Amino acid sequence: MSVKTMETQEVIELLEKVAGFNQTGGNDRVKTIIHRVMHDVFQIIEDLDISPEEFWSAVYYINELGKNGEAALLAPGLGMDKYLDIRMDAEDELAGLAGGTPRTIEGPLYVAGAPLSEGFARMDDGTQNGETMILTGLVTDQNGQPLADAIVDIWHADLKGAYSYFDQSQSEYNLRRRIKTDAEGRYTAQSIIPSGYGCPPEGSTQALLNQLGRHGNRPAHIHYFVSKPNYKHLTTQINLAGDEYTFDDFAFATRDELVVDAVRVEDATAAEQYGLSKPFTRVEFNIQLVSTDKTELQSRHERLRALES
Repeated sequence: MSVKTMETQEVIELLEKVAGFNQTGGNDRVKTIIHRVMHDVFQIIEDLDISPEEFWSAVYYINELGKNGEAALLAPGLGMDKYLDIRMDAEDELAGLAGGTPRTIEGPLYVAGAPLSEGFARMDDGTQNGETMILTGLVTDQNGQPLADAIVDIWHADLKGAYSYFDQSQSEYNLRRRIKTDAEGRYTAQSIIPSGYGCPPEGSTQALLNQLGRHGNRPAHIHYFVSKPNYKHLTTQINLAGDEYTFDDFAFATRDELVVDAVRVEDATAAEQYGLSKPFTRVEFNIQLVSTDKTELQSRHERLRALES
């Protein structure tokens, strides 16, 4: 049975000193957060009778996590990104801003500054012989009225489940494009059907998932940022129906409304419409934005992103 020390004056005073409550400098918000975090860590040690060996194993794990650069991969795997979405959904509901296309997690692999096109973009560089995908849809307001000049920022993995920039073998901005919707609110991209991917099998994230009896796989998916002045910025992604992991995503990003069919099109006339000479797969994803006059909601939240100034 664990000894009980959390209510002792010695521990209470220790936590106050750890958080800098006895110092005049520093940031009050950070002090409050650190006090709560360390209190909860101490409480876990007490409640679960954590041994010194277990404690130091956790410390060394954090070291390895940092060396591998996988903290942003572990976060969604432990449901943290999903929990932030749950909170933001609740905040929207409270503020009367619910509705529209559902949000879901951004992931750690966005790269700013992708080429901008009008209405249509070719996303792949032609080096991988994948199934041709035509990705298209309408961007509308909550009343179904088309929104011209909305920016649809799309990125996805290649046939190996790898993303350009992070995978140096790919060309610059491969499978990354920004598309401005046309007068009818439509965007269209030609690309290849992406593959899902798994966490690095020897990495820190998978090591912890193994301890939890969990896999580290994501289904085939496509990421979106969608923005237009006077509308709430949308961060979302779609999962392609039929993937083994569509409803078993280790990152908890799947939402029923965001599972989209990939439809094989054999008709030659339909292929010619897109300048193609062979069958292709059509993926349609229509997007509905919510209007707002709150400028802070019209841009994506700040975080470290590649090439974002």
